[in-house]
Amino acid sequence: MSFEPQQSYSKEDLIECANGNLFTKEGDGRLPADQMLMFDEISNIDNFGGEFQKGNITAILNINPDLWFFDCHFKKDPVMPGCLGLDAMWQLLGFYLLWSGLPGIGRALGAEKIKFSGQVLPSAKIVRYEIDIKRIINRGAVLGVANGKMFVDDKEIYNAEKLKVGLFSDPGSF
Repeated sequence: MSFEPQQSYSKEDLIECANGNLFTKEGDGRLPADQMLMFDEISNIDNFGGEFQKGNITAILNINPDLWFFDCHFKKDPVMPGCLGLDAMWQLLGFYLLWSGLPGIGRALGAEKIKFSGQVLPSAKIVRYEIDIKRIINRGAVLGVANGKMFVDDKEIYNAEKLKVGLFSDPGSF
C-alpha cells in the first residue's frame, strides 16, 4: 500500500487516517478518532495556495443539534466549546504535514493572537476551517506554522495566528 496525496478527503478517508490506514509510513501520526475528530471532510488541500502561497487546507464540519458537546456545554445554553474549534485547526495542520510526506506523530505546540468573535450554536448548519500554511521547518523534528480561520454559516468567528504543530518520532520526548 502506498499513499497517494489527494486534493480532498471524505469522512471515510479521515476515519482510515484515525485508524492508521491512510499514511503508509509505520508510526506516522493519525487524526483523532470518533467524537474528537472535529471535521467531516477535507474539501481542499494543496501545497501552493493560501495567503502565503505555501499551501492551504479547507475542511467542513456539519453541525446538528445531536453533537455530543451540545448536551454538556452548557446545560440549557448549548454552544460548541471554543477549544474544539481551535483543536480542529491543529488537527488540520498536523494532517497537512503528514500529507506533505513528512514523518512523525503530531502534537499541538501553541498559537498566537487567538480571537473568538462568535459561537457555534445547535441551529448552525456548517463550520468551515481555512488553514494557510506559513512555514514548515524540517530539521530533525518537523514544525508547521499556519494561520487559521473558522467560519460558521460563512461568518468568520475564530482567528488564530501562528498555529504550531510538531511531528516527532517519539512524542513522549518533546
